[in-house]
Amino acid sequence: MSYPEPTLFIGGRWRKTARGGPVVNPADGSVLATVPHAERTDLDEALAAAEKGFRVWRATDPDERERILVRAAANLMDRREEIAAGLVLDQGKTIREARNEVRVAHDRILWDAGEARRLYGRIVPAGPGMRKMVTRHPLGVVAAFSPWNYPLASPTRKVAGALAAGCSIILKAAEETPSGAVALVRAFQEAGVPDGVVNLVFGKPADISAHLIAQPAVRLVTFTGSVPVGKHLAALCGQHMKPAIMELGGSSPVIVWDDADADAAGALSARGKTRNAGQVCVAPTRFFVHASVHDRFLDSFAAATAALKVGTGPDPALEMGPLANQRRLAAMQALTADALQRGARLVCGGERLGDQGFLFAPTILADVPADARAMVEEPFGPLALVSRVESLDEAIAGANALEFGLAAYAFTDRAGVAARLADEIESGSLAINHYNSTYPDMPFGGVKDSGYGREGGAEGLDGYTFLKSVMQQTSAY
Repeated sequence: MSYPEPTLFIGGRWRKTARGGPVVNPADGSVLATVPHAERTDLDEALAAAEKGFRVWRATDPDERERILVRAAANLMDRREEIAAGLVLDQGKTIREARNEVRVAHDRILWDAGEARRLYGRIVPAGPGMRKMVTRHPLGVVAAFSPWNYPLASPTRKVAGALAAGCSIILKAAEETPSGAVALVRAFQEAGVPDGVVNLVFGKPADISAHLIAQPAVRLVTFTGSVPVGKHLAALCGQHMKPAIMELGGSSPVIVWDDADADAAGALSARGKTRNAGQVCVAPTRFFVHASVHDRFLDSFAAATAALKVGTGPDPALEMGPLANQRRLAAMQALTADALQRGARLVCGGERLGDQGFLFAPTILADVPADARAMVEEPFGPLALVSRVESLDEAIAGANALEFGLAAYAFTDRAGVAARLADEIESGSLAINHYNSTYPDMPFGGVKDSGYGREGGAEGLDGYTFLKSVMQQTSAY
């Protein structure tokens, strides 16, 4: 597989810079390419281009905006194999996961394309001689920051949402996994998006965020990433009175109740936990299992996890690839060692695989004490923590114990239990009897330290627009 050359995209032109950094293949640690780092002058040119692009784009007929988004989605699918190959190389996904990510990006663009034609306002009843209207308008230039774990799907949410609403965007994508963002921007360029409407930069995150957020031209900041970085960016936004969409980290709880099919839930959990090598903000992590089904669930979970085919490369039979970088490998080793030192029981995994690259065995720990680091931090890797509970009160308390509140999961067929979980679990989404927490037609985002604002669904364009109240007196003064 060949790797595409990473480049910046500013004002409708692709460009390189003198400075840059390596793109590392997580399968073996080799360098795939050099990603260019934007200079201050590049950022200022991107801002000027985005301002100009916004003036054109907000005046573009919504039908035309929709047509361009639809063409961009089709362009992604036309290059599905090429794009997926890049994701395998720089992020470490399996080829099945990479192909699916292209499909997810395609579907998200199509949803937002339709929403471009549904940015409705409303008419407010008024007396004779008065008209009252509430209208929606695009905010302007968006500064978007996307993470390395979903190099295509995550920036797609931001680009598609911004463009559907009539905004222009400067996308600061992840330097470690640039191929997805490059493919996304190319798809929009070839779909006919006007120059300056979409801009792509890479570089030192702290420098780029500090510069862009401070600029008056930037009217919205959208960020997906860790809680500490999100809090820092939210503080910068507050200083400059900028609205923000913050989709931050999580440590998702899973409640397996006494009526669940413990064998089926365990087998499904093995796949849910190891998707993208566990490097998912909504990954199931803390399992609270009723005592009556605990042992059966754990046995099934362990057997299915141990049977997963783990490896690197384009083999379609692979079910889990490597971690994306050395940092995640070191974190998995440290979190596992800490939990075991505090008395947790190793059920399976727990070690690095091979002596090159960043493969780590899918790991299950049982009887993990509450003070273990893995129980209070976001592992962001293939590490599952299983606890035995006796009551629903105990399970809910455990699920809500942390300041994370992004996604949660449950396995039960009891309507009363499901209803109580829907009412009491503190999370932005709750999936019952499956592990899919995001759909294009559903809003996605967190509560508590997991952030605020929503992407996707009919609510997904709210953050990219502002409301204007228009009150017109039509009778004589």
